[in-house]
Amino acid sequence: MPSTKEIKDRIESVRQTQKITSAMYLISSTKLRRAREDLEHTRPYFDALRAEIKRIFRTSSDIHSRYFYPPHEDDIKGGPYACLVITADKGLAGAYNQNAVKETLQVLEGHPGCKLFVVGEYGRHYFAQHHIPIEQSFLYTAQNPTLERAREISAILLDGFNRGAWKKLYIVYTDMESSLASAAKSTRLLPFHRAHFASADEDHSSDRFEFMPDMVTVLNNMVESYVSGFIYSALIDSFCSEQNARMTAMDAANENAQRLLDELSLQYNRVRQSAITLEITEVSAGAKAQRHKREAAASTRKDV
Repeated sequence: MPSTKEIKDRIESVRQTQKITSAMYLISSTKLRRAREDLEHTRPYFDALRAEIKRIFRTSSDIHSRYFYPPHEDDIKGGPYACLVITADKGLAGAYNQNAVKETLQVLEGHPGCKLFVVGEYGRHYFAQHHIPIEQSFLYTAQNPTLERAREISAILLDGFNRGAWKKLYIVYTDMESSLASAAKSTRLLPFHRAHFASADEDHSSDRFEFMPDMVTVLNNMVESYVSGFIYSALIDSFCSEQNARMTAMDAANENAQRLLDELSLQYNRVRQSAITLEITEVSAGAKAQRHKREAAASTRKDV
């Protein structure tokens, strides 16, 4: 049985760990709130941009652009493909990183030879350890997602797409569906399917627009901004999911630490009570032995 000193040391160690997990919980909650605010501030612009792309398709449904499937075609055969994977820079976030990696492996299984672009130290270390080649990794983007970083990533990916280095571009990120649920998902980012922007349910035959210098150039410029916005949204969404997962993990760690503290406190009280009882027993036995000794000595003197 451990001594009271050993139990006290263990209690102090658990309390120190609990302070760390509590601090991480508060930090994650603050980061989550700020990230949501940043996303809400920029989302209206990209929603309006998507609406304008829809307006272009209302004007002409036979637009030829490298960013869209050809008219009346549902797929583009052949490769190679590229995939942007968003993970975290740190662990202690539950199954957040593992789910993103698992989704990426499914994409690689369906598209052998896919070129990987990785955001986050966790993903970079995982693929390096498993000898999966990485085309490029983006440092410090996972813990500091900004629109500027999203544009840098978008420029690199669009450059390869425009040069024909890959025919399709996928993105793996974690979608925070609610504060209680999030899921890793893979989405084809390029090329777009026309149905994604078409509005066949509405009649806009009377809409007339003038494009300068031409419709395709305007559309291509808008799509580049839209892709940057999608990547930024995915970065923020993944970042929010990471912080939410870390909050859940730290909250569970705090509960486990408190449960362990309760058990250790109960054990400490039992050991302490046993030690006190043992001391009382020893004192009582010693006093009883001394009393018997005095009585024996007194009886001896009387006999003499």
